Amino acid sequence: MSAVADRVERVLTPVVAAEGFDLEAVEVQPAGRRRLVRVLVDRDGGVNLDHIASLTSTLSTTLDDTDAMGEQPYVLEVSSPGVGRPLVLPRHWRRNVSRLVRVSLADGGVVVGRVIASDDVGVTLSEVPDHPADLTLPYGEISEAHVEVEFNRSSSTGDAAGEGER
Repeated sequence: MSAVADRVERVLTPVVAAEGFDLEAVEVQPAGRRRLVRVLVDRDGGVNLDHIASLTSTLSTTLDDTDAMGEQPYVLEVSSPGVGRPLVLPRHWRRNVSRLVRVSLADGGVVVGRVIASDDVGVTLSEVPDHPADLTLPYGEISEAHVEVEFNRSSSTGDAAGEGER
């Protein structure tokens, strides 16, 4: 199925970009006599249900108008990646400023802190235990990173859980 997913990604990437989103992932998997096409999108400022509905319609039309899926029927599912997505690209870090993250370092260490800034080179964390100052990490020193879910986050640290369009 990876050849089909690659073909779908090539077809959808410019359409998603034209609508103001980033295409984060495309998965195609068998689902009975059909295939499930899962498309993950994101953008600065987040994605809401109205965005998803509009984009789903556009992407469905695009897939129907091309041969990317072949003749086999499919079900299209469009969503945002959610909080469980690993932070890999600079835009992932930028979109998670003010959030608490767990970072596994290339040297085997683990750091937990709040993202306060990021750029194309690295990320700066605050509130890191045993670090009196902010900690700046180049992306090359990070082997894996994820947002930590905070259920009782104080609104004084930024937008509280449930606020905004995430």
